[in-house]
Amino acid sequence: MLRHISERHARGFGAAVVAVVALLLAANAGPARAADLRPTADRVAVTVPHLPQGA
Repeated sequence: MLRHISERHARGFGAAVVAVVALLLAANAGPARAADLRPTADRVAVTVPHLPQGA
């Protein structure tokens, strides 16, 4: 009986280690930064004038 409990703990510990490694790898593989930050036609800010209520 003790042997079965030890095997379960070993499997659970192994799964926890794999999960932590997966989380660390995912956290370090963030999105790449944009190379060019100058505004282009598709990234130009457009302001909309405020309309009075009831208009």
